[in-house]
Amino acid sequence: MGNSMDYIYTSGEQKILIEVEQKSIRQSVIEQYIRCRKIQGMTQAELAKRAGIPRTNITRFESGNYNPSLEMLVRIAAALGMTLQVQLMAKE
Repeated sequence: MGNSMDYIYTSGEQKILIEVEQKSIRQSVIEQYIRCRKIQGMTQAELAKRAGIPRTNITRFESGNYNPSLEMLVRIAAALGMTLQVQLMAKE
């Protein structure tokens, strides 16, 4: 991609690299999800069955090779007995 697609320009001279931001957020979500699944002692196969999602999608998501939809994340959260919260926050 060219530079015009690589950056989000915000006020002033501040630039946020999209790919870096996405990778960081995705890794954080994956880590939270794996921690919750393991705390509950649930296998990928058990979670997939409860969520109605193919186990291969769960495996790919955990490895970082799958960008899940919001629907998939909501289904995973429900299968874990949790809710999903997404929020936009002001930069500090």
